[in-house]
Amino acid sequence: MPMMCGGTTEAKDANEEVHKICNQVKADAEKKTGKTYEVFTAKQYKTQVVAGTNFFIKVHVGGEDHVHLRVHKALPHAGEKIELSNLQESKAHHDPIEYF
Repeated sequence: MPMMCGGTTEAKDANEEVHKICNQVKADAEKKTGKTYEVFTAKQYKTQVVAGTNFFIKVHVGGEDHVHLRVHKALPHAGEKIELSNLQESKAHHDPIEYF
């Protein structure tokens, strides 16, 4: 199924780029939730092309717990800055990644 303009891709297994992005925003996620994560491992992701790229990432944070991140990666001319835009807590492995 082709991606609709502005829509998100299908979920894919996390790759090296997504793992690097998670490492870059881990401290911001911990600050936003008030928690310290011993485990912070990207599992799956979706992307959305905007003025840059939004990454919707399912992250394992220990035990059965997961968080979903929305991370914006700016375009190259804007320095490809990575920014944690939003976060959803209390997610499980089986929860689908959805736009938020």
